[in-house]
Amino acid sequence: MSLTPAAEANKQHWDETLTKLLDLSTSTVKRNSELESRVAELDLELSVWKQAHATVVESAERDRKAHNAQVTTLNRQISSLETIKRTPPRQNQNPLIICAIDAEVNVFHPSLLRQGYQGGRQAAQYTTKGIAEYLSQEGVQVFGRLSFWITIYLNRRSILETLLNNSVCTADQFEGFISGFSQTSPRFQVVEVEPGKDAVALKIQQQLETFTRFPQTLRVFFTGGTGDTLLPTAHSLANEELLGKLVLFHGSDEPASELRQLAIPTMHIDDLFMVGRPVPALRMLPPARSPISPLGSAHSQSTAGGLTSPGSEISQAAMSCPGPMVTPGKPIDPTKVPPPCNEHYLMSCSKGPGCKYSHDWALTAEQLDILAKNAKKAPCNYLKNGLECPHGSRCCWGHVCPGGSNCFHLSKGKCWFKGEGMHPLADPGEER
Repeated sequence: MSLTPAAEANKQHWDETLTKLLDLSTSTVKRNSELESRVAELDLELSVWKQAHATVVESAERDRKAHNAQVTTLNRQISSLETIKRTPPRQNQNPLIICAIDAEVNVFHPSLLRQGYQGGRQAAQYTTKGIAEYLSQEGVQVFGRLSFWITIYLNRRSILETLLNNSVCTADQFEGFISGFSQTSPRFQVVEVEPGKDAVALKIQQQLETFTRFPQTLRVFFTGGTGDTLLPTAHSLANEELLGKLVLFHGSDEPASELRQLAIPTMHIDDLFMVGRPVPALRMLPPARSPISPLGSAHSQSTAGGLTSPGSEISQAAMSCPGPMVTPGKPIDPTKVPPPCNEHYLMSCSKGPGCKYSHDWALTAEQLDILAKNAKKAPCNYLKNGLECPHGSRCCWGHVCPGGSNCFHLSKGKCWFKGEGMHPLADPGEER
C-alpha cells in the first residue's frame, strides 16, 4: 500500500530529523572524548608543575633556613669578636676551619690512593682549596688568616682490607697516602678508631660538640654519618644558634636523610672521593660454587669503567658453568682477587668462567645490601641508551639517579645517568 504524499513528506521529515540527531550525538560524543583527553593532559601537566613548584619551594625554604641559621650564628660570632680582639697579640687566634672526614664510609678517590705519598698531599690540597672556594662563593668574611684543622678517622686494618679486596690500591700505596696527608701540615692528622659500626660517628659527634662552640671556629665541615648519632648534636647546636657553623661535606655516599632535612648547607669537591662505598673485606668460599643462587634471569654486557649492565640473553651453558676454583688452604692475595660480580649475586651473570669479576665470595646479608646499594648508583645501560629495560624492577642497576632532580652532578653536566627520565621530580627511591 503506497503512502499518501502527506505521509511520505512526514516520513522524510522524521528521517532527516533522526539523521541530524544521530550526527549531533556522534559529534557530541567525539567532542566530549576530546575534552576528556585534554582535561587528563592538563591534569597531568598541572600535577607536574605542582610537584616542580613544591620542590622549588622546599629547596627555597631549606636555603632560607640555612641562611637564617648562618646569620644567627654570625651575630653570635660578632658579639664574640670583641673578646677575641681584646686578647693579647701573641695569644690572638686566627679563624678556625674544622674538617672531620669519616674515611670508613667516604673512601678517597683511587687515583689519589694509587699515588701514595704524593696522592695524600694532593688530597689535602684538594680539601683545603675546595673549602676556601666554598667560603668565597658563600661570601664569608674572613678576619685574619684561616687555620685549617683536618682530621681523618678510620680503622686502618679494616679499611686496608677493604681496599685490597676491591683492588683499589696496594698496602704500600695506602700507607704512603696516609703519610702524605698527615705530613702536609702539623694540623692535619689521621686518627685510628676501634672497630665498630658507630665508632667513627661518635668521634665526629664529639668534635662537632666541642669545636663548634669555640668563638674562633668559623665553620665545621663534616662528612655525613648516621643520622641517629649526629642528629641530636645538630638539634642541640640549633638550639644554641650555632647550626650556621656546620657544613655537610658530600662524600662517597648520599648524606643520611635525617641530616638532609636540617638547614645545613652541603659542599662537594670533585674527584676527592670515589663514588659509592666499596664492599667490605670478604671471606672466600672453599672450592665449590657460591651457595647464593641467582635471583632470577638476567642479561649482561660490559660498559666503560669496569661496570656491567644488562644486555644479552643468558644461555643455559653459561648458567651451568662452575665458577673459578679456589685451592683449599692456599693463602689468597687480595690484590689479585677480583671484586664480586654484581650481576652474579644480585641477578645472574651470563659470562660464566669468562667473567672478569669473582663469583666466589661468601657474602653476608649486610655485604649483599651494600653491593645492591652501590649497583643502584650505576645507570642501567638500557635506559642510558634510550631503550626499555626488559628486567623492570628486577634490574640490579639504577633506573633513576639517586640525587633525583636535585642531583649535584647533573648541574655540572657530569652525572652518569644520562637517559631520558633518569632524573625524575618524584622521590628517586621509587624506581620504575
